[in-house]
Amino acid sequence: MSAETTSTETADRDSNDTDQNINTEVTGGRLVTDGGTSFTTDHTVFDVQPGLTDGLDDAQTLLADLVSIPSTSGEESAAAERLCQFFQSHGRDAWIDAVGNVRAPADDSVLLTSHIDTVPGDVPVKIENGVLWGRGSVDATGPLAAMAVAAVDTGVSFAGVVREETTSAGAWHLIENRTPPETVINGEPSGWDGITLGYRGFLSGTYVATSELGHSSRPEDNAIQSAVNWWSSVAAFFESEDSTDTDGVFETVTTKPVTFDGGPTEDGLVVESTVDVQFRIPPQYTIEDVREVAEGELSDGSVHWEKPIPPVMKSPRTDVARAFRVAIRSAGGEPRLLRKTGTSDMNIFSGAWNCPMATYGPGDSDLDHAPNEHLDLAEYDSAISVLIDVCDRLTSSETKTSTVTDPKTESETQQHHTNNTHEHAEPDPEPTRV
Repeated sequence: MSAETTSTETADRDSNDTDQNINTEVTGGRLVTDGGTSFTTDHTVFDVQPGLTDGLDDAQTLLADLVSIPSTSGEESAAAERLCQFFQSHGRDAWIDAVGNVRAPADDSVLLTSHIDTVPGDVPVKIENGVLWGRGSVDATGPLAAMAVAAVDTGVSFAGVVREETTSAGAWHLIENRTPPETVINGEPSGWDGITLGYRGFLSGTYVATSELGHSSRPEDNAIQSAVNWWSSVAAFFESEDSTDTDGVFETVTTKPVTFDGGPTEDGLVVESTVDVQFRIPPQYTIEDVREVAEGELSDGSVHWEKPIPPVMKSPRTDVARAFRVAIRSAGGEPRLLRKTGTSDMNIFSGAWNCPMATYGPGDSDLDHAPNEHLDLAEYDSAISVLIDVCDRLTSSETKTSTVTDPKTESETQQHHTNNTHEHAEPDPEPTRV
């Protein structure tokens, strides 16, 4: 990492964050069973198999410890402390910033980042036949731990962010209080041989309408009918749009009402209705496109919109995507390029930082939030090896002056010509929709 990057990150830390100081030698914390680590943050642990970490190496122990610590959104402090201790035990500076992110800046050629929080769920933590079971083992503690290990091994920057499962407060804080890195690798489960390049965007809002209370025999629509009519019109518009010229769920706008409430007010004079709605937005639409349609269908009432998350679709021809393909093939795999129908913090990073990025991590995303969430430790180890290989390629002096060569594609000279003449001509596989 350059001296300039180091000083900027340190300045960000000093001027914008109220940091939580972590002392790895503290003895006053409560001794817990997750790795025998002493914590300054009092916390509970899941139902953990006795001797869970016996026979595990350092990287696997970190993963097992983090999975053993409940870390639902807003309750990540103990897991964040364990992450800081891991970095400090390997001679790396690390701290917890004002919103709870773990910051470990170093070589900003690459920023490895994943989220610390998980969804709720008490899944007993155990290892059976080389498979770790527990909440977050896939989404996204497995990718988080793999990135921490790779960051220590290669000397690249790391950030563990909070509240991705709810407000993405950690990612928003990071882009507002950090200079852009040269490359971002975001951590989410893709399988050790998968590279995620696209996510749909996210827009949520609340519709509100009121009307005078009258006898039900009156022909005029009341506020409840207005809410039903509005949402039906919005959903019908996108269903009609999605029925033509689309290729699977990824390229459609998904519309979902998530809560619906309505009825007379306590004084009996007015009927009120509220509908909380969500949209998943593919890259061919903008946030404003969807807002314009939704507001154009209003006949009564209004919509209050929450902070949106834009869609993202990255090229498979960036240095980071090529480095992943080379590293996965070198490890004996066949790379899979993925597009996911959900949303991740990569959407936020892409909207703020104009740099190459991709999302990667061990685990089967079908197990996200599932009661049987589990991760094969062999896959976890393979993902670490791939991440180390990718970071080594992206931080090498040769890579910084030329692109990474993928032996399964055309020459770099041809690729450069292709990129400047016809964007879709390179014979890379089409990303799979997940």
